[in-house]
Amino acid sequence: MNKSNYSAAIIISLILHGLLLAALLWGTDFSMSKPKPQGSTIKAVVVDPALVNQQAQRIRQQRNAAKQAELERLKRLEQQAEALEQQRQAEERRLRQLKAEKLKAEKAAREAEQERKRVAAEREKAAAAKRKAEEEKRRADEAARIARQKAAKAEAERKAKQEAARKAEQERQRQLAKQREAEEAKRKAEAAKRKAEEERRKAEERRKAELAAKRKAEAERKEAERKAAEARELQRQQEAALTDMFAGLEAETQQRGGARGQYIADEIDRYGAIFKQMIEQNLLVDQGFIGKECVIRMRLSTSGLVLDASEVGGDSALCRASKAAVVKVSQFPMPEDPAVVEKLRSIRLTVSPQ
Repeated sequence: MNKSNYSAAIIISLILHGLLLAALLWGTDFSMSKPKPQGSTIKAVVVDPALVNQQAQRIRQQRNAAKQAELERLKRLEQQAEALEQQRQAEERRLRQLKAEKLKAEKAAREAEQERKRVAAEREKAAAAKRKAEEEKRRADEAARIARQKAAKAEAERKAKQEAARKAEQERQRQLAKQREAEEAKRKAEAAKRKAEEERRKAEERRKAELAAKRKAEAERKEAERKAAEARELQRQQEAALTDMFAGLEAETQQRGGARGQYIADEIDRYGAIFKQMIEQNLLVDQGFIGKECVIRMRLSTSGLVLDASEVGGDSALCRASKAAVVKVSQFPMPEDPAVVEKLRSIRLTVSPQ
């Protein structure tokens, strides 16, 4: 409740008090009746004091009752006014709270709007940066495409010039060759007459000499094959003897325990890696070999000399190149341990160019 309502209640209370006081005064007769003149006759009126006292007592009681009623009414009005004031104060507190909450909500709304604007600005900034990056990327791609086109055009022009120069050189060489051929033909034609008879005379001698040379070469070839067969047989016998000897050593080594076997396995792996590295170093690497493998088996002598290299599996072209690299190495290093040597005499390797 506001202040105007409270003031109206006070005014109403004062008006009621005034009306009550006027009513009390109105009900009390304080005037005395004037005796009517009766001429010369005099009448005496006897007033009963008890009746007067009784009437006065009744008037006082009425006044006291009215006064008590007025006091009670005023008390009720004051209580109502106090209740109204409490309601007014409560309403003011509620309005202040509502106003505070409204201000808080408006502040929150402003902050939310500011945050929304900030987020929108951030998004717009990010979108602009993204558009700028995309535009820069597009320009870079376009520049790269133009550069590639220019490079391709320059390469095509260079190749065209090289091809033209090659064809010009071929034509020049062809003309020179034709000139030389013509000169040579003329020279031969002039010398043919002089050499015809001499050639006919020497032809028979050359035929006889060639026949003799062929017979001699055939005899030498057969002799070389015989000696090579003897050498291979001797080497086979030596290798067989060594194989038997190393087989006995290997059996004895196996009886000594797992440590010796592990050592032999480690040495075989180590020398296998060395052999593979030597093969790959002498391998004519082609780009087509990258990512491919070839498994070859090598048969070596006790000194590491290559006796044979065969293809076990893998890419055929890589295997041919690997066998050629083995032949090029021709001899591999061998350890001093006979047991390891025996294992290495027949070894499988996987060649995989990187």
